[in-house]
Amino acid sequence: MNKFEELEAFVEVVDRHSFSDAAEKLGVSKSILSRRVSDLEKRLGVQLMRRTTRRQSLTDAGRHFYERAIHLLSDLKDAEQMVSDAQAMLSGKIKLAAPLGIGIGQLSEPIAEFMQIHTDVEVSVELDDRNVDLVGEGFDLAVRVGQLQDSNLIARKLAEVNFATCASSDYLAIHGEPKHPSELSEHQVMHYSNVQVGDQWFYFQSGKRITPRMNYRLSANNGEFLARTASCGLGICALPLFYLQEYIDRGELIPILKDYPRDAAGMYAVYPPGRLVSRRVKMLSDYLFAYFRNRVI
Repeated sequence: MNKFEELEAFVEVVDRHSFSDAAEKLGVSKSILSRRVSDLEKRLGVQLMRRTTRRQSLTDAGRHFYERAIHLLSDLKDAEQMVSDAQAMLSGKIKLAAPLGIGIGQLSEPIAEFMQIHTDVEVSVELDDRNVDLVGEGFDLAVRVGQLQDSNLIARKLAEVNFATCASSDYLAIHGEPKHPSELSEHQVMHYSNVQVGDQWFYFQSGKRITPRMNYRLSANNGEFLARTASCGLGICALPLFYLQEYIDRGELIPILKDYPRDAAGMYAVYPPGRLVSRRVKMLSDYLFAYFRNRVI
């Protein structure tokens, strides 16, 4: 299934008032074009066109869909042209820093795509769960999660990062499951120090923030380490969901306090202050922004 081809086929038929003319324009057979339009209608679950042997007309749903479709195709063609124009001009090195889990779990794919588009660009990625000194260590760009401690940094929000609170079934069998965030003070909890939101965990109930008191038995700046340690039964962790999901899927960690959502944290692209941002760095930032747009990770 190629959604773009379905969309393109539908728009061409409407514009040319003919399946035959549209098929000739797109360089495919009339039967292939007709199947693409039918597949689109089947996928949407609605009839877009009324067909007779001589003509076709749009349904109300088809008319509304066509108005959106022509704008989508125009935007896509503009984007393709922009990338095509930029590819020949973009070159040079980018030095980027990111936390280990973010780099492996979230950045591998968009960076690979960006480098496949811009074949003359070199990217050096340093995955480190400490907050690197962007200026002192010569980084062009960093990706960080949580509140930004350095207000001088130029920051661009990429996505919202969802958190979950989890423990192993063995831990819960021995210590019981907390039913309210305030009960966390009676449990062994582990602190993820790499997310800059202070030493508190924040939950919400009916729009009000709950800040339980806790004593951390273990603190670490690596989410994967804490997720694995929690799966061994040491205690309760609250981490970005992407660290926990595979353990949850395997039944090694159990989500708790699901009625009390955690504060989401922002994931940001940050630049060093007082430095001219090169076009290649700006375009990588733009690419990451577009990739994560409207996503919650």
